[in-house]
Amino acid sequence: MSIRLNKYLAAAGLCSRREADRLIAEGRVEVNGQPAGMGLLVTDADRVKVNGRTIKSAPDKVVLAYYKPVGVTCTARDRYADKPLGEIFRYPVRVTYAGRLDKDSEGLLLMTNDGLLIERMMSGSQGHEKEYVVKLDKKITDILIDKMITGVFLKELNLMTRPCQVKAEGAYTLRIILTQGVNRQIKRMCKELGYQVKSIKRIRVLNIRLADLQPGEYRRLTGQELESLYRSCGLSD
Repeated sequence: MSIRLNKYLAAAGLCSRREADRLIAEGRVEVNGQPAGMGLLVTDADRVKVNGRTIKSAPDKVVLAYYKPVGVTCTARDRYADKPLGEIFRYPVRVTYAGRLDKDSEGLLLMTNDGLLIERMMSGSQGHEKEYVVKLDKKITDILIDKMITGVFLKELNLMTRPCQVKAEGAYTLRIILTQGVNRQIKRMCKELGYQVKSIKRIRVLNIRLADLQPGEYRRLTGQELESLYRSCGLSD
């Protein structure tokens, strides 16, 4: 069966289809020794290379729940990062993250070799829920909670955040559920309202929970948990 080249690269776990299109446009992809064109159809019998490296057909899908520790940067390699994720996290199959966490944040990070799943999870238009426990530098007020629930205008981005779910877990701790992927959204929202974030822990993405994982630990998703994740993303595993 033939499929589009960008889907082939995504299914092989190399990248998302959007990133695959960029690689193709930049002339970094070859099929059977020739530069690949956009929209090209390929099969497992074709020889596909990216930057001179042969890309094999899609491996078995792997999805992991990983507890990213504080201090680890979501990048494969970065000479300026003390602890790049690509050097800290080890697994027999090549996987990458679906939805990053800041260096000074911790908690649930989904790791997979399924480029289509990554693409769906990285799309802010999908409205996927992500849940966080956030500690602040000052006591929480009802005014703060009400403003965060209805949306906060981020002046530096000229953007109003979507309504979200927020409740107090203590005098200084909030539980927040977001449905969009604005960079450093929680920190930006709190800053606009006169607060500083002391710590952020992501405890859930869609139906996947951090549960009892400890920093640096991971578990492979299987069964109903994995099936529900794929269904939530409009895919079947």
